[in-house]
Amino acid sequence: METTTIANRSDFAQWAVERAAAIVSDQGANLALAARDGADERIAETGNALGQAIVNALLEVFDGLIDDAE
Repeated sequence: METTTIANRSDFAQWAVERAAAIVSDQGANLALAARDGADERIAETGNALGQAIVNALLEVFDGLIDDAE
């Protein structure tokens, strides 16, 4: 994982845009394929995976903030 230094609001916004794009690129295609298949269970699984990727990204930032505060 690459380390990014966020010194201001603009840096954070740039990181958030890049991270969101990566998450959607990685997980969004799977969700679209599941929706096309119409299998409710697969849609739920891929939707959950997308949500978990977002949560992981937010926790990644939080953990970085906690490390800086200590």
